[in-house]
Amino acid sequence: MVSFTQLFPKSKALIAMIHVPALPGTPAYAGSMQAVLRQVRTEARLLAEAGVDGLLLENMHDTPYLAREVGPEIVSGMTAAALAVKAEASGLPCGIQILAGANKAALAVALAADLQFIRAEGFVFGHLADEGWMNSDAGHLLRYRRQIGAQHIAVWTDIKKKHSSHALTADVSLVDTAHAAEFFRTDGLILTGKATGQAADAAELQAVRRACPHLPILIGSGVTPEQMST
Repeated sequence: MVSFTQLFPKSKALIAMIHVPALPGTPAYAGSMQAVLRQVRTEARLLAEAGVDGLLLENMHDTPYLAREVGPEIVSGMTAAALAVKAEASGLPCGIQILAGANKAALAVALAADLQFIRAEGFVFGHLADEGWMNSDAGHLLRYRRQIGAQHIAVWTDIKKKHSSHALTADVSLVDTAHAAEFFRTDGLILTGKATGQAADAAELQAVRRACPHLPILIGSGVTPEQMST
């Protein structure tokens, strides 16, 4: 597997998110996959020209989300979007996340589209999200990665993820969760605020960095200049 520092030689890398427009079968789908692909190509080109270090695709607009399982229309749609982005920004590392928690589907798309990483939620410890209860999937996910020959694709994992209740694991700290993800062979840790756009806690970031010094630590939402300096 290519290491994080090989993908991103800079000490601070900026990975830009492309929110793919609503895909076929979802309530907000506008009826044209060609329009979807035009938009992701345009965003990929603009972001590459702006100097970002990498790109990440996510099906944010496919609300309301399904927990873990998505249909073939989503897998094929995200594959088409990923290939379009790769063609437009061929020199940038690219990854994918498929909501909600459809981590196996994300791995399959990443393999088909030659992406370098996925963002996976619900890797360790179950949690309650707006799409319902989500069990952890580290064991199934990493076995699936080996089964399909995708060991070269990095799995970066959210811990204590946003938009979720963690009351049942309130006695498990963020650092404990980070240690568990490391023990279960994550390739990187992702911290966020409580909701999209809310800043991740800089003190928590420092604590996780001290606890897991050999893992890349990423901020998945709510980036601030203060965090970037840690």
